[in-house]
Amino acid sequence: MKKRNMLLIGLLSVGLLSACGGGNDSTENVHSSDLSGEELYMQSCSSCHGGDLKSGYAPDLDKIGSKFTAEEIEDIIVNGYKSMPKGILKGDDAKKVAEWLAEQK
Repeated sequence: MKKRNMLLIGLLSVGLLSACGGGNDSTENVHSSDLSGEELYMQSCSSCHGGDLKSGYAPDLDKIGSKFTAEEIEDIIVNGYKSMPKGILKGDDAKKVAEWLAEQK
């Protein structure tokens, strides 16, 4: 009986703590549609591709615009390519990043 009560108290505590956590992100009120293609890239892509479009562990993108059109880049962002997962960005956000990357030649 004692173990059961301790387990119940533990589960309730974890539940309460998780319900109260988070929600204080500094970008909470910024809609991604308000960001430029470059800002969206820095937010969503630079951790893999590097902040300078290279030197990440994923392929370099510093001259990606000389290899792919904006439409092709958008398709890669939305649908993925090789080891890149699909859907990291969608809709207008994917289009903005694709257009910005297409300018990188």
